[in-house]
Amino acid sequence: MDVIKRFCKIYTDICQISPDDLEDIYASNIKFIDPITTHTGIDEVKSYFSNLLTQAETCKFDIADVFQCSLQNNQSQSQVTHVVNWTMTLELKNSTKRVTLDGTTQLGVDGDIITYHKDYYDLGEMVYEHVPILGFIIKMIKGKLAK
Repeated sequence: MDVIKRFCKIYTDICQISPDDLEDIYASNIKFIDPITTHTGIDEVKSYFSNLLTQAETCKFDIADVFQCSLQNNQSQSQVTHVVNWTMTLELKNSTKRVTLDGTTQLGVDGDIITYHKDYYDLGEMVYEHVPILGFIIKMIKGKLAK
């Protein structure tokens, strides 16, 4: 099974894996970026996922598309080789709310391992809109901007 298939399998339900399983898809020097922070190295990524696993009841990704990008002759560590579109469904242990969020991930694959991972999603939709007063204000602003 190639690394993209392993990636898709692991992300089916993150709460069903061990952080050590991430070594099956990510290089020891992985650069993992999301709208909140950047993690460099497999140990930082495993720590990030360990924290997520203590807070999440479920965290599932419905992967809609995987696109392979054309490669350049001079491939660098952050070279994007694949783009993945997904919908995440997250349920936290201490909440009755379900967060559903669309996003995109850029991956850099070198050989059969991921060396670069960058997530794009609406942080406001994921976090801020679920804070009682702040969520109301953000939704009101979005509504006015949409007019």
